[in-house]
Amino acid sequence: MRPAELTRVLRAVQRGTLSPAQATQRIAEAPLEALEFAALDHQRALRTGFPEVIFGLGKTPAQMVAIAHKLLARHGVVLATRVDEAARAALAAEFPQAQVHDRARCVVLRRRPRRGTASGTGRVLVLCAGTADLPVAEEALVTARTLGSRAELIADVGVAGLHRLLAHRTRLRGARVLIVVAGLEGALPSVVGGLTDRPLIAVPTSIGYGSHMRGLAPLLAMLNSCAAGVTVVNIDNGFGAGYAAHLINVGAGRKS
Repeated sequence: MRPAELTRVLRAVQRGTLSPAQATQRIAEAPLEALEFAALDHQRALRTGFPEVIFGLGKTPAQMVAIAHKLLARHGVVLATRVDEAARAALAAEFPQAQVHDRARCVVLRRRPRRGTASGTGRVLVLCAGTADLPVAEEALVTARTLGSRAELIADVGVAGLHRLLAHRTRLRGARVLIVVAGLEGALPSVVGGLTDRPLIAVPTSIGYGSHMRGLAPLLAMLNSCAAGVTVVNIDNGFGAGYAAHLINVGAGRKS
């Protein structure tokens, strides 16, 4: 049950078109739904503003399809991340309306096409150091957009060619939240953080050579950034960055 759905139920009770007993039953049906291989949390949207997200890693195509059916029927929107090729194909075959993002390994399902503008009045800007970092950057982009933020991507602006980044200074200043994705030495978030006064979420990736240690080197570099206002998520965690950026974006424009 999403906040808007709960509001509709309560208004129906207020109008007298729904009895308190019927409303109680609808709300009581919402919390959990037990499957053989999963326990679906249907009240997560009431607590956090968005339904439970499917983490595809380790799930079979059949499990992905079954979970997606349940979540879509109850909430009208589904975001699945880290979906392997076989599961992406299965979801696309089962749901003709599926938006499949192969490089990001994400799938988005909607019962109805989205109407109206995004809920975040500001803009999330995702910056990607190199082309090899795009899968993580696009995961952040898809996540922020699916949750309801306006989000854009600037690719291949790593510090090896600093002039490429400086060409986008106006766009940097126009964003409400920045997500900066980088592998190798992980220097880009510090550089961007020194150019803007925006909240910045740094995402280290597992792209790099041997001493890069599959993302540990840029993770430590970002944690030790000398730029103020830099927050760091885990290695390759584009989803976490996109989710946090959306919360910052929406929260900054929300009245208390």
